[in-house]
Amino acid sequence: MDPIGFTNHDHAGCIKGTLTQIETHCREAGLQLTPVRRRVLEILLHEHRALGAYDILDKLREEGLGSQPPVAYRALDFLVSHGFVHKIERLNAFVACAHPGEVHDPAFLICRKCDGVAEAQTKSARGQLGSTAKLAGFQIERAVLEAEGICPNCAEGPVV
Repeated sequence: MDPIGFTNHDHAGCIKGTLTQIETHCREAGLQLTPVRRRVLEILLHEHRALGAYDILDKLREEGLGSQPPVAYRALDFLVSHGFVHKIERLNAFVACAHPGEVHDPAFLICRKCDGVAEAQTKSARGQLGSTAKLAGFQIERAVLEAEGICPNCAEGPVV
């Protein structure tokens, strides 16, 4: 599957489609997508890059939706726990999930120049890592892969 994040696409359609999908999921699962949670998700979808909690809090503050860090962190905790947002450990930041509603092991391609992030899917539990874990008697419950490099937008020449 192609990574989502470095290519041109219908951004407005992407945002609308993802929001509709997540709203439907929340309604069917009895989850509350509060105005602040929804707005945090919209901010991340609109940016299409990883943002720190304080960057999100600044936007919420500007819109009168909260000025204290717990407001952003509670919304992010909800969104992460339900798979709508991922935390990028390398950047200590958050990015909207490119595949909400799908069970997947995300792999993040992080540009070291612009901090852009693309999400791809891996099969770590079924690949080499899965084989190694099985030999050790370890059961993988969650795996996230983060790779750092240079995105096509920042590369000076063609990527080889």
